[in-house]
Amino acid sequence: MDLDALYPPIEPHETGELLVGDGHRMYWEVSGNPDGKPVVFLHGGPGSGTSPWQRRFFDPAAYRIVLLDQRGCGRSTPHASAADADLRFVSTAHLVADIELLRRNLGIEQWQVFGGSWGSALALAYAQAHPDAVSELILRGVFTLRRAELEWFYEGGAAALFPDLWEEFIAPIPVLERSHMIEAYHRRLFDPDPAVHEPAAIAWSRWEAATVTLRPDAAQIEAMSDPHTAVAFARIENHFFVNRGWWTEGQLIAGVDGIRHIPTVIVQGRHDVCTPMMTAWDLHTAWPEAEFVVVDDAGHSATEPGIQRALRAATDRFAG
Repeated sequence: MDLDALYPPIEPHETGELLVGDGHRMYWEVSGNPDGKPVVFLHGGPGSGTSPWQRRFFDPAAYRIVLLDQRGCGRSTPHASAADADLRFVSTAHLVADIELLRRNLGIEQWQVFGGSWGSALALAYAQAHPDAVSELILRGVFTLRRAELEWFYEGGAAALFPDLWEEFIAPIPVLERSHMIEAYHRRLFDPDPAVHEPAAIAWSRWEAATVTLRPDAAQIEAMSDPHTAVAFARIENHFFVNRGWWTEGQLIAGVDGIRHIPTVIVQGRHDVCTPMMTAWDLHTAWPEAEFVVVDDAGHSATEPGIQRALRAATDRFAG
């Protein structure tokens, strides 16, 4: 992982677990300048959790940097990898409410909202629900869970570029069920038997890990093959995708009018296979006031240098 474009590593000076209801505790941390400009980082997946390197998108002298692990993943509990995991209280509405509760508990009046991939969808949903709480938006690898987006990546579209990796993705699913891959995986991921859900989760997670970067990243693929990580990641993603984020088709892009006034930067890799540029383009078309940055030599992942440079430029621009 090349992180040369980012700020040096830092450690949090404050951590906690927020009781968000329904038996869930949400891990959060604060790093950087305690008196700096507040920013909240919304991780992807859904279900991936945060990592220490994600603090490095922000100037630690200028920003009060808040990271959180969304319900069911990372250091939040209960963890979705448990055999008896119950995701009834894990939805977009729950996550938006959790973010707002954290803002209030930290005494923050307004914060910048930074989200990539699924985090971009959650950032849009949060901003549309609480526009007065958002000072700026930075969105990367835009994803809104429209039918075409899900079908592209999980129902065979991306197989045109990665037929070899697609064969590995469909291998756990019987031939007669392959016309509805998300639903077929859902049945296996939520089977309580680890002999069923673990291999399915690893196949689901490896498919994404192998395709999110412009060139294969063996370390990322290996990390996403860990059963504890893969099960939570795959279950939460699949749960959200089966329910289409609990949004109507195109809702997040249609809701732009309510947040048009918020200064925004959209960063998109030209060769993004996971969340193709069509979605970022549709958002840009609906929201021409937002700055639109296309990185021509990048795929989806925020680990790619061109994406990192564009995101750091955006956070630096909004730091003052």
